[in-house]
Amino acid sequence: MPVGPYFADFLCRERKLIVELDGWSHDVAPERDVVRDRYLRSQGYRVLRFMNEDVRDNIEGVVTAIRLALREGPPRCD
Repeated sequence: MPVGPYFADFLCRERKLIVELDGWSHDVAPERDVVRDRYLRSQGYRVLRFMNEDVRDNIEGVVTAIRLALREGPPRCD
């Protein structure tokens, strides 16, 4: 899903939540994720990142983290 110059793996615009699934390619240049997340947060989004292995090996934990983020709502911009 497009958000400015970036694409989110999973996006809920209404709840301002982005879920990213990271594989080995994110280990190669982690600074890109830092810049990208900074931009997405500046647009009012909460960004959750999970490794592919987390989804495969601990899906309940991933679902719980997403539920908690949805309960908290969008991040505050102070």
